[in-house]
Amino acid sequence: MDKSYKILIPMMLDIHFDFIAGVLQKEGYDIEVLQNESQEVIEEGLKNVHNDMCYPALLVIGQFIHALKSGRYNVNRIALLLTQTGGGCRASNYICLLRKALDRNKFTQVKVLSLNFAGLDKENEFSLSFRAGFRLFQSILYGDLLMLLYNQSVAFEKNMGESKKILARWKKKLIEEIGKKTFSQLKENYRNILEDFASIPKNKENRKIKVGIVGEIYMKYSPLGNNHLTEYLEQEKAEVVNTGILDFLLFNLYDTIFDKEIYGKGGFRYMIAKMLAAYVQRKQGEMIACIKKNGHFRPPTAFSKVLEMAKGYLGHGVKMGEGWLLTAEMLEFIHMGVHNIICAQPFGCLPNHIIAKGMIRKIKTNHPEANIVAVDYDPGASSINQENRIRLMLENARSS
Repeated sequence: MDKSYKILIPMMLDIHFDFIAGVLQKEGYDIEVLQNESQEVIEEGLKNVHNDMCYPALLVIGQFIHALKSGRYNVNRIALLLTQTGGGCRASNYICLLRKALDRNKFTQVKVLSLNFAGLDKENEFSLSFRAGFRLFQSILYGDLLMLLYNQSVAFEKNMGESKKILARWKKKLIEEIGKKTFSQLKENYRNILEDFASIPKNKENRKIKVGIVGEIYMKYSPLGNNHLTEYLEQEKAEVVNTGILDFLLFNLYDTIFDKEIYGKGGFRYMIAKMLAAYVQRKQGEMIACIKKNGHFRPPTAFSKVLEMAKGYLGHGVKMGEGWLLTAEMLEFIHMGVHNIICAQPFGCLPNHIIAKGMIRKIKTNHPEANIVAVDYDPGASSINQENRIRLMLENARSS
C-alpha cells in the first residue's frame, strides 16, 4: 500500500482502535479512526445500502461516505480499510457493498482495503509485516486489560473522571511504548497498570447492578451501533461487564481447529491455528495471573473454560456470526455472578437470533436467576423503546 495515502478506519472500540491506529502509524501509515456520529451517517447508510442488509454494514458504509462528502479529505489520496473474518455471515460482503456505494457517489478513485487472514480479496488485501502483527497482538492484550479495569473502576470511583484520566494516561504511554518493549516486559506494565487503577479511591459499599453485554461484535462494542449503551448503563448506576477481543480472536482460531477436527478440512492451517491458539491462551493466562495476584479486580475467564461452557447448548461446529462463543459468553457471565445480560443484536441478523435469542429459553431453564434481554438495533428502531427494554431489565434486577 502506498504510504502517501491517508487511510480511514471506522470506529468500533475506542481503546483498542486507538492502539491499532498507533501501531499502523509506527509502520509509516497515515491513519485516522473516524469519529463522525450523527443522523446524517445513518441516512447515508440508508441511501447506499439496502435496509434488509445488517445494521453494522449500513453504519460503517454510511460513516465512510459521510466522511468523504465532508470535504475534509483529498479523495484522490484516500483509502478505506475494513476488517473481515471471512465467516459465513453477510459481513463478508461489506467490501463489495462499500465499492458499490463508492461508485454510486462517484468516488471510484477511492481505494478499498481489506484486512483479513482468510485470503479474501487478495488484490486489495492490506498486508501486515510480522512485526506489525505482533504489535497489534500487544495492543489487544493492553486494550482488553484497560477496558476491564476501567469498567470495574469507573462504576465505583469517588472522584468522577479519575478512571478516565488514568485510562488516557496509560493509553498514551503504551501507544508510545509498543514496539520498543518486548513481550517479556508485558507483566511489568500489567502490574503498574493494575496498581494505578487500584489506587483510585472507590466507594465499594455502593453496591451496583452488574450488567454483561453480549452480541454481534460491532453492536456489542460500537457506541454508534448500540446508541452509547455503555454510557447509558453508567448513567443508570450499573457496572458494565464486557468480554475482551482476545476471546473473539481465539474463537476465530478455533474455527480453523474445529474445521479439521469436525469436518476434516485444512491440515496446514490447522497446525498453524493450534500453535497460535496455544500461544494466545498462554498470554491470556499471564494477564489473568497478574490480575489475580493484584487482588483488587475480577479477572476474565480463561478461554479454555469458555470453550467448555458451550457444551450442552451448541456444538463447536456452530460458527456463523459469533457462533457458539456468544452463548458461552452468556453462561460465562452467569458463572461469574453477572446474572443481568443485554444481548445487542442487529435486526435481521439470522445467526445472532439463533445463537443468542434462540438460546435464552434454555439458559433460563437451566439458570432461573438469569435476567436476559435481547435488544434489536436498526435504522427504524426507537431509542426510547430500546432504553425502556433495558430499564425494565434493570428494574427486575433491583427487585430480585
